[in-house]
This record gives sequence, structure tokens and C-alpha cells, in this order.
Amino acid sequence: MGSCDTCVVRNRAICAALDGDEIEVLSTIGRRKTLSAGDPLIWEGDDSLLVANVIEGILKLTNSTEDGREQIVGVVYPSDFIGRPFGATSGHSVTALTDARVCVFARSDFDRFAGEHPALEHKLLKRTLDELDRTRSWMLLLARKSAEEKVATFLLDMSERLIDANCETPSDGTLEEFDLPFSRQQIGDILGVTIETVSRQMTRLKREGILDLPTRRTVKILDRPALEYMAG
Repeated sequence: MGSCDTCVVRNRAICAALDGDEIEVLSTIGRRKTLSAGDPLIWEGDDSLLVANVIEGILKLTNSTEDGREQIVGVVYPSDFIGRPFGATSGHSVTALTDARVCVFARSDFDRFAGEHPALEHKLLKRTLDELDRTRSWMLLLARKSAEEKVATFLLDMSERLIDANCETPSDGTLEEFDLPFSRQQIGDILGVTIETVSRQMTRLKREGILDLPTRRTVKILDRPALEYMAG
């Protein structure tokens, strides 16, 4: 595997909890893997055989319904950790939304290493709790918010999470212009609304001068306070 010292997410990934000697040991059990958009990494229901850190790109977490439909249940960005450590089966599929690079570990090797390094286990626990908090917030969005509030909340979340994806750190911690990694149909699936509702809300935000939409995927936030107000 390439040098961890030059990894662009070295200070933000779970391995940031390790010292130089520990990183050197970890690097001996990992390997870099390059994915093209659409490539699968983990399959729902399979034995949990690998875990990974995202280095570049964006991946989606999905579950399938009995009739074969796909539901996006999460998105991971650079420095995020994916996979199911410590046994069991994979609860969802993981597929590249964009071209991506990941640092992959055999789950058994990673489990053994984590058991010998409490700082890494602590970092994993903290990330798990953070993910639980995000999941609870998302449950509120899906259950209680209006279509207008859902789309506004989604765009605000993207402006924060895509900072790492673009390897940028604006002074205010947000991006005002970014390219969405999703189609409008996928956004509708994530938010539990129709594609027509997503398009209608995006058009309204543009008409009211809150957003500019230079292309089908590009979003430029012109009035962040107004977007935050619409998000509730």
C-alpha cells in the first residue's frame, strides 16, 4: 500500500488515532483499491469480509426491497469508514457513486489490529455514535418535514459534507457552489418524495433567488440564511 504519510485523509480518518509506528503496522495489512462510478465494493447480506476508509470520491449505501427496488440509506465521503467490523453480515451494499479510491482491510486482520489498539476502538465507537446521531436526525427529516424543508435540509447537508469530497476547507466550513453526486431521481428516493417534487422545489428556490442552478447537477447557494430558514 502507498505511504500513509501522503494520504490526503490521514488526519481525518480513524487511523488519525494511531502513532507513526502503529500506522506502519496498519499499512502492512491494507491495500488501495480504485473504483469507477457504479462499481460495487460490498454486497448486502454477504459475510462481512472487508472494511475500508474512503480516500477519494463518494459511495452510496443501499438496501434492496423484495421486488428488487433500491433504496439509498446513506452516503459516505472521504475519511469515512465503511464496512462491518467484528463479525456478522453486511447490512447494506456499498457502491461507488463517483470514481473513488479506498483503503481496504480484510475484516479479520482489522478486527485483530483494533483489538490490540484501544485508541482505534475508541475512534470507531465515536464514529458509530456520530452516525447514530445523523441517522436519528434523518429519521426526523423523513417523518416530519415538508417537501420544501426536506430539499432545503438536503442541500445544506451536501454543502457541508462535500467539503471533504472536494478536499477543500472554506473559512466558514461550508461550500457555496458544488456538484451534486446524485440525479434528481436519486434525491427523491433519498428524501421519500417524487422526482417531480424535487424539480419543483429546486425551481422554486432558483426563482426566489436562493439558489442558482448553472447545470443539472451544479448548485450555487446565493442566500444561505434563507435556505436555512426554509429548512426549518
